[in-house]
Amino acid sequence: MIEQHILSRADILRIPLLKVDGHKYSHGHALILSGGVGKGGAARLAARGAIRIGAGAVTLGPPPAALIENAAQLNAIMLRSLKDSDALVEVLEDKRINALCLGPGMGTGARETALVRRACEHAPYIVLDADALTLLAKDKTLFEKLHKNCILTPHAGEFARLFPDIAEKLNAPATKGPAYSKVDATREAAKRAGCIVLFKGPDTVIADPSGRCSFNASVYERATPWLATAGSGDVLAGFITGLLARGFQPMQAAETGAWLHTECALSFGPGLIAEDLPEQLPKVFRALGL
Repeated sequence: MIEQHILSRADILRIPLLKVDGHKYSHGHALILSGGVGKGGAARLAARGAIRIGAGAVTLGPPPAALIENAAQLNAIMLRSLKDSDALVEVLEDKRINALCLGPGMGTGARETALVRRACEHAPYIVLDADALTLLAKDKTLFEKLHKNCILTPHAGEFARLFPDIAEKLNAPATKGPAYSKVDATREAAKRAGCIVLFKGPDTVIADPSGRCSFNASVYERATPWLATAGSGDVLAGFITGLLARGFQPMQAAETGAWLHTECALSFGPGLIAEDLPEQLPKVFRALGL
């Protein structure tokens, strides 16, 4: 039987979240690509999430015109301007960079299309969110570049653009049972994409191409409606990227990032904005006994 389960505190405590020894690069180096002037906030949120969750080093990669704007707002996070996709390939020659996040606030032009293409060809582990998902939905040749070390993190609208036929089945009225569920939809999407799909929502479903799936249920005592705020998904992308940098496998990184994302929201409570999420991680880790 294909594995499926609801994520729990016990699942998280079985994994090595605590740093024991080593130096910053032994805990991974995440690269987060950023948008242009005035468009860097989402990527900065993702970068903050990646460094708070334990990536040893995080670099933000904006286009040259946005470098100074980002430098004025970042300290622990490093900067490297990326003019184009050739510059990205050059940066990725540094094998210490072992996880890449594309999409938050990145843009959807020709430059960004080339960045997604080259990232899928050269980066070891990749989180594709937001604008990167829009580009994948527009360009079949980009979609075909996906591989097993990619993680897609769509919300419902993005899922429908990426997988319109699957979304149509999911949204169709159930006239006979068993109904086609979000689990079925996410499994089918992961199989088609050949990578991890994390279908966001209060009933987040995470599936791999084999059909294995997990649920992160933010309902009942774990309900966090205040996560419906601009930028919260960017932070989740950063959490997952940081865990990939630390050496987590894609499915485990997606599962763990989603569970901790909810725990951070529960820790803060109503009034949450996206900037609050990474700052709750130390408190959440202490509550886990780490």
